[in-house]
Amino acid sequence: MMRAIATVAAAAVMLTGLWACSEPAAEEELVVYTSRNDHLIKPVFDAYTEATGVKIRYITDNAAALTARLQAEGERSPADMLITVDAGNLWNAADKDLLQPLDSQVLAANVPAELTDPENRWFGLTVRARTLVYSPERVDPSALSSYEALADPEWKGRLCLRTSKKVYNQSLVATMIQRLGEEKTEEIVRGWVANLATDVFSNDTALMEAIVAGQCDVGIVNTYYFGRMKQDNPQLPLSLFWANQDSSGVHVNISGAGITRHAPRPEKARDLLEWMSQPEAQKLLADRNMEYPVNAAVEPAEEVASWGEFQSDDLNVSVAGALQVDAVKLMDRAGYR
Repeated sequence: MMRAIATVAAAAVMLTGLWACSEPAAEEELVVYTSRNDHLIKPVFDAYTEATGVKIRYITDNAAALTARLQAEGERSPADMLITVDAGNLWNAADKDLLQPLDSQVLAANVPAELTDPENRWFGLTVRARTLVYSPERVDPSALSSYEALADPEWKGRLCLRTSKKVYNQSLVATMIQRLGEEKTEEIVRGWVANLATDVFSNDTALMEAIVAGQCDVGIVNTYYFGRMKQDNPQLPLSLFWANQDSSGVHVNISGAGITRHAPRPEKARDLLEWMSQPEAQKLLADRNMEYPVNAAVEPAEEVASWGEFQSDDLNVSVAGALQVDAVKLMDRAGYR
């Protein structure tokens, strides 16, 4: 493990050298590190350049690699902003002192407090809900209620889950620890494992395909994966169920961004971040991936709105990072792989 970390850091240092050898970003340019896929983020940057004349150079990679790169680069980093998915990843970057706090009335007005770092080092840009998906052919929705209830004996041999190695499930379990305590959460996770119909899946799409194929009847997924499958197959025989509506609400997470600790152009980065919280950018950010805008004044895409309204968990999403290690250890103890 230590060798792998050292390798990543060394690569980041080498890449930093490559940046140093190239021309520095012009004053009117911004440099962004992002884990968002190119087809999702490029239209947003293009729109900003068209509106302001400010060009954006960006590098895409996974959150862990970008965080390691920022650490290795230190004060020499050319990056002005980090954009990534999952509050756990943003929390991790902030915890490593890679992001700087920002006092912004615009962001305070546009981004709910529970989707913002308590120290204002990162801000939500879009919302994704992680909820239940089921086969309406084999499941009466009146039998569904909560994440916790999926541990009940009636779901034995009927449940599918994505691997615990993915941050989305780690964040869900982290919020359960905060709400229910470790002992109760571990009991629930053990119940999930006992109810599995098959081995865990590497992604939410494979999980839903297993439900369609009859391998299981119910699972837990991010809503945008459901939306993508519905786009490809409008007759998809699956439905969403909003979990925990009589208790804590649906678990939600975010994509988000923060200004890097050593940003060469912090004021310009601030302008971009504030712009991304406003209606034009919110539509671009949310609609292309069937996510929800963080800005309450912006309506979700028609397909997303058709899934219905729900009560979401109002815990600050930073819990996903603060309790991530505890969640991983708990899932390992419970045999959730």
